[in-house]
Order: sequence, then C-alpha cells, then structure tokens
Amino acid sequence: MERPPPLSGIRVIDAATFIAAPFAASILGEFGAEVIKVEQPGVGDPLRDFGTHTERGDTFCWLSEARNKKSVTLDLRTSEGAALFRELIAKSDILCENFRPGTLERWGLGPDDLRTINPKLIVLRISGYGQTGPYKDRPGFARIAHAFGGLAHLTGMPDGPPLTPGSTSLADYISGLYGAIGVFTALRDRDRSGLGQSVDLALYEPILRLLDELAPAYAATGKQRGRLGLGTSNACPHGHFETGDGHWVAIACTNDKMFARLAEIIGRPELAAPESYGKAVRRIAESDFIDGVVGDWVRQRTRDEVLDTCISGEVPCAPVNTIEDIFNDPHYAARGDLVTLTDEQLGDIVVPASFPKLSATPGRVDSLGPTLGNANDEVFGDMLGLSKDAIAELRTKGII
Repeated sequence: MERPPPLSGIRVIDAATFIAAPFAASILGEFGAEVIKVEQPGVGDPLRDFGTHTERGDTFCWLSEARNKKSVTLDLRTSEGAALFRELIAKSDILCENFRPGTLERWGLGPDDLRTINPKLIVLRISGYGQTGPYKDRPGFARIAHAFGGLAHLTGMPDGPPLTPGSTSLADYISGLYGAIGVFTALRDRDRSGLGQSVDLALYEPILRLLDELAPAYAATGKQRGRLGLGTSNACPHGHFETGDGHWVAIACTNDKMFARLAEIIGRPELAAPESYGKAVRRIAESDFIDGVVGDWVRQRTRDEVLDTCISGEVPCAPVNTIEDIFNDPHYAARGDLVTLTDEQLGDIVVPASFPKLSATPGRVDSLGPTLGNANDEVFGDMLGLSKDAIAELRTKGII
C-alpha cells in the first residue's frame, strides 16, 4: 500500500521573502505539507524579480524556489489584513517568516500573540543576526552572512581578496535547510507536548557551523587559517588541478592509503614510502611540492584520461562540472536529480529534484512557483469562508 506523504495534513504559512525561510517552506512542501505563500498585494515576493526573467514576467529562480506553493496576497500592515492572517494561523501548523526582529510584534502578529490563537503553532524565524543580541536590528543577506560567519575570509587564493563562495545565496539555502531541521524537530516535540515553539536562526550561524575545525583549533592554538586557494589545510593532495585540454578536476586524498594509490597510478610509488611523503603531516607541510607533482601529471593528460586513470586506481576524483556537464551526465539522469515540469505559458521547465530520497515516501515537485495571488479565491473563500463579494471588496481596497 502506498503511504501518504509524510507531512500530509500539515499546513504552512510562508510569509517570508527571498530565499532562506521560503526555502525551508519549499522543503516542507516537497514532502507533502500544504504551503500557502502570503505576498504583498500588487508586487509579491521580491524573488519574483530576482534572476533571469521569463515570458511570464517572473524569474526562473521564482519558478524553482517557490515550487509546490499556493499564492495569496494580503497586506499585514492593515487591520483587516492582520485579522485575515490570524484566521489563517488558526488553521495552520507552521509559520515561516524573515521580517526584521520586532516587526511582527509591532503589528500584533508576533509568536506570543499568535499562540493565543493557536498554541500548537511552530514559528520559524530567520533573520540576518537572529532575534537577540546587539546586532539583531541590522539587515542581513547571504553575502553579509558569508562575511560575518567567517566563510568569505577563507575563500579565494592566498594572495587575493576574499571571494564569493560559489553562489551569492549559499547562506540562504543552508539556513533554509537548518530551518527545516528546526521545524522537523519542533514537530517531533509537538507530537509529545502538544505545544508549538519558535525556531530562531541567524543567517550567519549555519555558515559558522560548517567551518570544520576552525573554532576549536583557534581556541586551542590561537592560529588563524587564511585563504588556501585550490588546496586545504587538512589533507594533501586535496584540490583542483587543470587538465591538458583546459578542464579542471578535483582530487581528494584524505588519508595515507589514498595517497599511496595516487602515487602508484602517476608512476611515483616512492613518494608514498614512510620515509618520504607517506604520512599526511609531511605532505601537508610540503604541499606545494606534492601539489606540483600531481599538477604536472594532470596537465599532461586530458580530463577523461585523468578521470579514467584515477577511477580505475580507486583514487577519489571528479570533474569540476559546469551546469552543461551536469545536464549531460548519465549519473544525474539515473538518479533523477533533475525534473521537468510544464508551465502553460512557458512550456517545459527543468528544476532540481526533491532531496533527500526517501524509500517509502519520497518528496515531489508537483508545481512551479505560482502566479501572484493564484489561490486567493481558494484560501479566502473555501478555507476561510469569505463570500465572493467580500473577496472582491478586499481586492478593491488593496488588502489582497
């Protein structure tokens, strides 16, 4: 018998904007939750205007990241809008928000106010610096989190400036993941206690959490790690190397056994001898030499030759993929990591699949980001019981 989605019966109100908290809501939606996105009338979430625009008027980023959501428009700053919001909260399980700390409280919609209506409500709050602390009122975006959290300082070449770590939105996505973890944990507690709670997350905190040994190593030794460029301070060789045909590959020898395999396949088995570079501490101390040897070997071969040799020798190696490489890779296809949905106006749109892959109740991408207010009649009419005339009047007033 097919099981229902694990979060079926859970209703999420996504009153957040851009990526972090909305990404958490998207994850919940992929696993069966009903997600109602509350947007500002007339303009909607700024994410609709972020990235490459489509003929529909919004962006590919919106189509992908607002997946599986229904859109309603509602001005929370008005008394009538706030009253309708409270009615939605009374019928919901989770609220995702990322207003500046204190904003919802000023509108009479803070977690304490809302739990008088719904004691079981779980509130996910993601902001630049969190709900407490001396910086709580400062604005913050992912780039700010990368800098404040310590990641930007580590990104780039040793003699160059701190760089963007891949995506400018990395902290948003990681915070969304941590936010979803917080919600799942709070749901588990609610199963036992019957009560909701708030999940408070600052954008920079997941960045700090991902910095491996940086905090304990600094506390113990007082040494600061700087930018390491193509390598790392924890293993050698462990970096990116350019191939003879102009591509790049990643090679990661995280222990002595892996290095011995690499030394064998490049024809330099003597390098793995105990008295030579067989121990990681010696390789790390003389990483320029080891990386130079490996780099010379890689540069004399094509990408495919390097990959074939390393894979046959059980040395961890992968191409540094472009998005074109990803679309053409058979492993991505076999795993179903990209899915195609059809929009009435735009045709076929390809987006990343739902992760992780559950064996019995996998996540799904059922719909792309919605048009603005596409569920106003359904939510305000069917769910809250407003008449067509009442909904029309709200539209005329600009409340929805």
